[in-house]
Amino acid sequence: MDGTLIPVRDRKVGASARNYRFSANVQVIVGAETRLVVAAARPVAGNTADAKAWRGSGLAQHCESVTVLGDGACINTGLIVSHRKRPGRPLLKGEEEDNAQHRKVRARVEHPFSCMKNYKIFRDCRQRGDGLHHAVQAVARMHNLALAA
Repeated sequence: MDGTLIPVRDRKVGASARNYRFSANVQVIVGAETRLVVAAARPVAGNTADAKAWRGSGLAQHCESVTVLGDGACINTGLIVSHRKRPGRPLLKGEEEDNAQHRKVRARVEHPFSCMKNYKIFRDCRQRGDGLHHAVQAVARMHNLALAA
C-alpha cells in the first residue's frame, strides 16, 4: 500500500500539499507478486498524511486476511513498516535483514506508481468532483491490462 500525490485543479478535491501545488492524496494497494493494482481509494486532500488517509479510505477491509506493507509514514496503522533506528542504539541483525526484505518488496510496489503516473491525466488532472477517482480507477485497469497482455 502506498499513497501518491496527483496535481488537481478542483479546489474541493485537493489542497496545497508539500510541493506547494494543489494535489490530492490517493491511496492504492498493489500486489507485490503480480504488480497489479488491487484497489484504489477515493482521493483526499493533498495535505492529508498517509496514515490518516489510510484509516479513512476503507481499504483495510479489502486486505483483512493478508499481510500489507506500508512505508514509514504509516506507523500505528496496522501495516507492516520497516524498523527505525533509535538514538544511540543501532538496529539488530534481524531488524536489518527485515528492512532489506521490506525494501525489496516496497520497490516492487513503487514501480506500478511510476508507470501509472506516465498517463497524461495524472500530470495535471482537470477532472471535477468524482472525476479524479474515476480516472484513477481507469488508469489502474489500463495498467493491469498492460501487465496481463
